[in-house]
This record gives sequence, structure tokens and C-alpha cells, in this order.
Amino acid sequence: MSDRFIVLSGCSGGGKSTLLEELRRRGHAIVEEPGRRIVQAELASGGTALPWLDLAAFARRAIALALADRAAMQQHPGLVFFDRGLIDAAAALDAEGGEPILPALAAAHRYNRQVFLTPPWPEIYAADPERRHDLAAALAEYERLERVYPMLGYEVVIVPKMPVAERADFVLGRL
Repeated sequence: MSDRFIVLSGCSGGGKSTLLEELRRRGHAIVEEPGRRIVQAELASGGTALPWLDLAAFARRAIALALADRAAMQQHPGLVFFDRGLIDAAAALDAEGGEPILPALAAAHRYNRQVFLTPPWPEIYAADPERRHDLAAALAEYERLERVYPMLGYEVVIVPKMPVAERADFVLGRL
């Protein structure tokens, strides 16, 4: 386990990216969401490993990318904040009826015991070319993650809805 590896997960459109940017601004290392990077690459290349076309292929790619991200950050000396990551991707594959690899991956590649979830925040939710699902799908994903992380032995910490600087203070204060 790496206590230095901190997961920020939760509801799509819940302010994770804004919070991560604030943590980066304060000097912390961040790793961008595997899913968004995959969607960007697939759209640019005309690929089909997209969550709205082939969720299983998308999740497998996200797992591989999350593992590569973890390996790349192993030697980083400070805290590393991950925008989603391995557990989110494996949970998506599991929910899609793919290979039941979530427990094994989660056991072999631990993060800090505290996982920070950004709750649904309908007032700031917005779809975009890379996030095509609606708020109802985002809520279903959030509820799945809210169940999965504790089942894997993580302590879920809900990040309050407040200005981003206060959210960053909250996360850092909990650590």
C-alpha cells in the first residue's frame, strides 16, 4: 500500500478536477483521470474504446492506464492525488459484467485508506464532448463507488460542497 497515493473519486461533475487543480496549485502531484485521457485519445483516433460504445474495452484500458500511472509515481516523494484510478475502472468493468478482477486488483494495489468522494452536485454538473452521460448515470456510478470502496476496506470521506480552497483545506486537513 502507498499511503502517499490519495484517490479523489465520486460523482461525475462533482468538482473533482477543480479540486485537483487547486491541489496542484499548492504544489502537490496529481494524476489526471484515466477515463478522460482515454476518451480524448479514442475520439482523436476514431477508436471505439469509449464508455458509450464499448464500456468493457474502455474499462480495460482505464485499468491498464491506472496501473501505469501508479508505477510512474512510485518514486515521487510526496503526496500524489489521483483523479479516480484503478478501483473506479475495475468497478466499472465489474458492473459491466466483465472479468471479476476488482478484489484481486484492489488487494494488490492499495491506496491511502482514506478515499475522498465528491458527492453529486447537480448545480455544477455539465455534460461535455468527453462526458456524455447524464446526471442519472453519474448518480448511479457514484452510488456504486460509495458501496465499493468500503467493501474493499477503504474509509470513504465525503468532500463537502464548498468553495474549492476550502475543499482542498478539508482534504489536506483529513490527511
